[in-house]
Amino acid sequence: MHRRSVLGLAAGALATPALAQSGYPDRAITMVTGFAPGGSTDVAARLLADRLGPALGPNGRVVVENRAGASGTIASDWLRYRPADGYTVMLVECSSHALIPHALQGGTRYDPINDYAHVAIVANGPLVLVASPQFPSTNAAETVSRLRAGNPEDMPYASSGVGSLPHFAGEMVAVALDRGGRFAHVPYRSGGLMVESIARGETQWGVAVLASAAGQVRDSRVRGVAVTGLQRFPAFPDIPTLAESGMPGFDIGNWYAVIAPKETPAAAVAALNRGIVDALAQPQLRERFVTAGLDPWTQPNTPTDARAFFVRESEKFRQVVQRTGVRLEL
Repeated sequence: MHRRSVLGLAAGALATPALAQSGYPDRAITMVTGFAPGGSTDVAARLLADRLGPALGPNGRVVVENRAGASGTIASDWLRYRPADGYTVMLVECSSHALIPHALQGGTRYDPINDYAHVAIVANGPLVLVASPQFPSTNAAETVSRLRAGNPEDMPYASSGVGSLPHFAGEMVAVALDRGGRFAHVPYRSGGLMVESIARGETQWGVAVLASAAGQVRDSRVRGVAVTGLQRFPAFPDIPTLAESGMPGFDIGNWYAVIAPKETPAAAVAALNRGIVDALAQPQLRERFVTAGLDPWTQPNTPTDARAFFVRESEKFRQVVQRTGVRLEL
């Protein structure tokens, strides 16, 4: 058995006696997201919720609630004041809990490391550079060449919101191209709206979380130009990486994790962790994640592992903010 499964199951086993006495869960658990329906965070939350409920036992039920605004920071701050009883959790991504805390002028009201109980990592979310069908290129290398040579004001890029990872990924593209200028930025309220704008030709290109763009890429409504990690994604093997298309070493991606209010009982956190680990081990859920453009987590995944992951990612994205020089006012 994979070490991840052993550790997750052990955490759940330790919680079982206390949970049996408390009857947890005895009502629906609310899983909040900080983004509108249709985007990658919403997709990840709904896929997970569908399997997590049964994994928590006969009374397990998880409902998803969207509290969109300010790239997930509003919902993140809101979570700090929820009852710490195990019945409200949040599925977060790296923009609100690793990127924006460093990029926002004055910082966020919340501390992503010390203000929450870290439950589990859920998935990686590969990013993909997408272009409208009207963008004048036929392959990834040619697209990179045109972005490098063209007038940035004539090639505005879309993102899923100011401060989102796609926003910073677009800025990282400009930095990596070393062209001496930035592209005009057109933010939307969600990844779904962003990709639709590119499909309609309102904007020419953008870097989207693959889960937000997978359907439109398959239907050829937008062109999947290149993924932003160092490896191709199994569900789209014909889409090359930016690293192999004229931008050596380019590597940036998203991730999703579940957190809870800080004082949530350890037994509830352990039970949620066990449920998530068990759900992610199910072939049906893993297949649905990959089809949706998400890479389910397979590394060690206890609450302690999750907290350590947040610490590492915070430092990584502090460096991304430093390289782009972008500062936010949300």
